[in-house]
Amino acid sequence: MPEPKIRKFFTTVEEIMHEGGPVADKPLKRGAVLAVIENPFAGSYHEEISGFMKDLEPLGLEMAKRLIVALGGDKADIQGYGKGAIVGQAGELEHGALWHVPGGYAMREALGDAKAIVPSTKKVGGPATRLDVPVTHINASYVRSHFDAMEVGIPDAPRANEIVLALVMTTGSRIHARVGGLKAEDIKAQDGLR
Repeated sequence: MPEPKIRKFFTTVEEIMHEGGPVADKPLKRGAVLAVIENPFAGSYHEEISGFMKDLEPLGLEMAKRLIVALGGDKADIQGYGKGAIVGQAGELEHGALWHVPGGYAMREALGDAKAIVPSTKKVGGPATRLDVPVTHINASYVRSHFDAMEVGIPDAPRANEIVLALVMTTGSRIHARVGGLKAEDIKAQDGLR
């Protein structure tokens, strides 16, 4: 397969001071980097598509590094992550599934061997489609305070023959997390769950 043809990147960072409660000592940052690429499978069914995952690996790593920089540049500050894809209407949902491995492993590599599986979502839609990308803690999926999501999208993407690939990272828990469960400081970091 050819390397991905990129139309553009989009990066955004939000800083959350509070959600109606007391102002946090340190704001929560949630960031996303999106890449709009040409879908090489758009318009017709292709039985073999899995080879394109390998072609997406360098792009995944580039996006992960861009996102770490956007969030301040120190990978040690990153505590949560997630990924997603929006496939243009001439494609199929399975084309978004191609992002699972290259997107997830790129973030885990860039962050230095994060343990937890990277949660994900995908859908088919037209330009301006929004996607809620799920987020969990990078080392233990059961850390309830880090269950979160970030809405992403681009006004002019995806076009019918495109895919929007998304990576999301956060610097902490929800700003007023207080519903119990496993705490980040109690992670054993052995199995990516607890």
